[in-house]
Amino acid sequence: MGQTALAGGSSSTPTPQPLYPDLSCPEGLEELLSAPPPDLGAQRRHGWNPKDCSENIEVKEGGLCFERRPVAQSTDGVRGKRGYSRGLHAWEISWPREQRGTHAVVGVATALAPLQADHYAALLGSNSESWGWDIGRGKLYHQSKGPGAPRYPPGLQGEHLEVPERLLVVLDMEEGTLGYAIGGTYLGPAFRGLKGRTLYPAVSAVWGQCHVRISYLGERRAEPHSLLHLSRLCVRHALGATRLGYVSALPLPPAMKRYLLYQ
Repeated sequence: MGQTALAGGSSSTPTPQPLYPDLSCPEGLEELLSAPPPDLGAQRRHGWNPKDCSENIEVKEGGLCFERRPVAQSTDGVRGKRGYSRGLHAWEISWPREQRGTHAVVGVATALAPLQADHYAALLGSNSESWGWDIGRGKLYHQSKGPGAPRYPPGLQGEHLEVPERLLVVLDMEEGTLGYAIGGTYLGPAFRGLKGRTLYPAVSAVWGQCHVRISYLGERRAEPHSLLHLSRLCVRHALGATRLGYVSALPLPPAMKRYLLYQ
């Protein structure tokens, strides 16, 4: 399969054609993104951790945002409050392009990954305890010092993908993969072999006074679904994201219309 368009997203940002066949969307991701997002309290419980970050980072808004202080020759990271060892999880990272600098890395880390370095570097992904995508350079880092790091997405063939302000991080702990999506398009698995670990959302930054926001979108566990729920997914898929507003015009009872819209 090729790259997978997700419900509810579109973008003018061009996305590459894949070189590898296994870029299909993780099972349950479209369902997760179709459901209403968690409330503000839940998002804060899954937000940035003020007790688990570099001393040069200030976590704000109860965990929804952090600001990196303008400290020279330092790379600073932060972990999320919750670690994940099971299920499919997705969260949105919002990072303005003009606030990224030379090393802006988004991914996941174990509780042991370092969160500060006394130089500018791709800190996330620099050792065996973290995995990251440098959204400025388009490279993947894990146990890496930079040279020879693979490009992501894999089908760019030397071209550079402009990553917009908002991107989606998709962690599938049932399959042990980490991937990303931009503009409603899943770009494929970036890392594999993550099963058996507990991983936290993480970023590392070098730009002084950058503001990086996180919005947790939810979780799906591998479990059987009811026939009613599967029917809802089929109807929503047949309509497509751009026509969900027509549900109100369908010849269905009001309760069924609300069910189709997750109300």
